This record gives sequence, C-alpha cells and structure tokens, in this order.
Amino acid sequence: MAPTEKQPAKGKKVGKSRNYDLGNGIVRFSRTKMFHKKALYKFIGKKVAAEKKPVKPRVIEKQIGGEKNGGKRFVLVEKRRAVYPTQERIKKRPAKQLFKDHSRTLRASISPGTVLILLAGSHKGKRVVFLKQLKSGLLLVTGPFGINACPLRRISQRYVIGTQTKIDISDVKLPETLNDEYFKRQRQKRAKKEEGDIFQTKKQGYKVSDQRKTDQKEVDTQVLAAIRKHPDRKVLLAYLSAMFGLRSSQFPHRLQF
Repeated sequence: MAPTEKQPAKGKKVGKSRNYDLGNGIVRFSRTKMFHKKALYKFIGKKVAAEKKPVKPRVIEKQIGGEKNGGKRFVLVEKRRAVYPTQERIKKRPAKQLFKDHSRTLRASISPGTVLILLAGSHKGKRVVFLKQLKSGLLLVTGPFGINACPLRRISQRYVIGTQTKIDISDVKLPETLNDEYFKRQRQKRAKKEEGDIFQTKKQGYKVSDQRKTDQKEVDTQVLAAIRKHPDRKVLLAYLSAMFGLRSSQFPHRLQF
C-alpha cells in the first residue's frame, strides 16, 4: 500500500515528493540514494540524552497540630475511590468484529468490464471479464465460457492483474441471484454406516446444476454481444482465448498490461 500523504495547510502549496512512485511500487531513488540525499550519515553514532519528565509525588507531608497527634502525617495527593466495582467491564475487542461488517474496497485499476488475468486457481493464466464486486469483497468474473472455458466464478482481487483493456458492459443485466450465497457448495451430512455398506457407498462428485447452466448462458450471451460491438473485436476474441505467460528475459514489473 502507498504511504498516506498529509493534507497541506490552507494557503500553502506543496510540491511533488522527490522520491515519488514511478508505478507498480517502484520509487525514483533507492534506499541507499535517499540515505545520502538526507545526509543521515551525519547522525550515525550520535546519541541524545532523553529528557526526564518531572515525576509528580504520590504523597505529601502535612503538619498536624495538637500534643497527641504526632506532629505530621503523609497524605495521598489523589484520594482512593470509595467504591470499586465487583466485576470488570467487558471491553469490545476490534478482532471480534464480524467479517461481513468490514468495509470493502476495490483497486482503482479495476472497474466493470475490465479484462483481468487470473493468477491462482484451476483457471490461472486465463483472461476474464470483470462483472461486479460482491458483498464479501470477491470479484465476479466470467471467461466467457465459450471463449476460454472459464465459467462464472469468484476470486479475490489479490490474485488478478488488471489490464488496460476494457469492454463496455453497461447494457449487460446480471441476474439478482448472483451473490455469495449462490456460489456456496451444499454439503450433505454423511449417513451412518451400517454393516455391509463400507464398499457400496461411493463419494459423489460435484455436478453443475441446471440453474448455473442457464445463468451462464444468459450472462455470456450479453457479454459476447458487448465484445462484438468493440472496434477491435477480432483481436479481442483472440486476446481472451490466449493464455498469459512469461518468456525468457521478461519481468512482470517491467510489463505494461
């Protein structure tokens, strides 16, 4: 994450930082160069004595009159409380906050219609179209399935690369059922094993439901129509069907997506 900049005071003009970000997390000067520019070598070995703050006394001496009182007493500066609670209050801890109540953010380079490159999962290396961000913060993407066999699926924005290629999907209407609950697997409880059923029961694999097939066709039809309206539709179709990969002497931080 980029460091937060302080807001300038009113009436003051603040110029650009001399060690600004060149893009992709690369700064203009290295750590060694900034060490010499700031002349930090002048302060090596110098020690500054810590200022001791005056300690407030907890008790004070008080003179007491009378022959039988002893002459002086030590009295607390701050009196103790007269009543103490029998139980400590339960404090709310920040770690106890629910995940569903966290605030969601989206990277600036990602917007509806942006072509993304997947970096993880069974479809890594494929280029997909970003549709929308779900309530959980995950991204809803599609291949489309007819181009690169990538279905409607969720993925974290940490595992994608946002490209400059964008498709106008303003006319695409997504079904309201496409939410986080839609993608959850329904796990059935195992039945109790009885005698003779050890080898008869087989583990059932995942099967795509008819509802998901219908939604996939509905969304892909609209996305393909938006791709065909693009001026470079032939190149775009070949771009989406091709897999992403790095060749020799290619570095991801030098590439412009």
